[in-house]
Amino acid sequence: MDKRTFLKSLGLAVSCIPAWSFAQEEIIETIAAQKQLLAQLLHPGDTIGLIAPAGVIDTEESIVMTKEIFQAFGFQVKEGKHIRSRYGNLAGKDEERLADIHSMFADQEIKAIICIRGGAGASRLLPQIDYQLIANNPKVLLGYSDITALIMAFYKKTGLISFHGAVGISTWSNTVAKNFENQFFLNQSTQFANPTDKGDNFIQYKERITTLRSGQAEGILLGGNLTLLSGLCGSAYLPDFKNAILFLEEVDENIERVDRMFCQLKLAGILDQIKGFVFGKCTDCGPASGYGSLTLEQVLNDYIKPLGVPAYSGAMIGHIANQFILPVGAHVKMDADKGTITLLQQVLKD
Repeated sequence: MDKRTFLKSLGLAVSCIPAWSFAQEEIIETIAAQKQLLAQLLHPGDTIGLIAPAGVIDTEESIVMTKEIFQAFGFQVKEGKHIRSRYGNLAGKDEERLADIHSMFADQEIKAIICIRGGAGASRLLPQIDYQLIANNPKVLLGYSDITALIMAFYKKTGLISFHGAVGISTWSNTVAKNFENQFFLNQSTQFANPTDKGDNFIQYKERITTLRSGQAEGILLGGNLTLLSGLCGSAYLPDFKNAILFLEEVDENIERVDRMFCQLKLAGILDQIKGFVFGKCTDCGPASGYGSLTLEQVLNDYIKPLGVPAYSGAMIGHIANQFILPVGAHVKMDADKGTITLLQQVLKD
């Protein structure tokens, strides 16, 4: 397949991706090997579906506030039948959570699917998901943390570009709301960069990025929660990371476990395949007890610097208020010196 035919098969006009470098044959071949599937652009008045495919929803207010958020965008909101179910720490038995995923993708009224929260348990569903149903009905899926399992599996099995970003119970600041509108209503090519407001300070103290290795790289944006990715190693639900820009985030893990999970990615061969690396936030990640602990900086230096690829940390990705909404599976360019990720294609169909 020549490059022009390939681009046409993706439904992307060349004018939509002016930054694409056609000289990078290897990256183009990687994209071609994993067909992309794009959902439709959203509009006020559309109906969106709420699901809880992982952890239990422990308060009714979580559902009420999630509905208020998306009604404020102008959406009609439809609840999954089982979002109030509970099975231990999970939002219902596997078959209940699976039924809500399938019903939302099958429902022709539903234009996007929003996860109310992450938590745990999404990986349990992967062998039972009807991936052909998803391929036949591509829709926006938004979530992060444990939802990484669904995002990765959907991309591997169908090519669907899903979105790593705020869930229903996240803090929906005006910044996050604006990012949502830009991505899902306007379909704008977006650059993801940390805020640069110094406030009353002489230099910037908050939301700084740290360049681990200088440079720029292009590739397919893949990643999500570190625990989920390491847990899927060796399974049939991780995509090929060749020529990927890998992004990671974590929460509530001590650094010893973070080190172990990076080691798992290394031993699985994932780190040696990537073209670039972005680390977001490791929220509430403290030292391990005992005889002392590595720091996160040491872990990143040990596993990422030797790769020789452009890399930076501190991106607005993870369990934080103003996190990015990242299209997983999209062609991007990252700049480790500026701390930016730039889309090189549209990720929704007009």
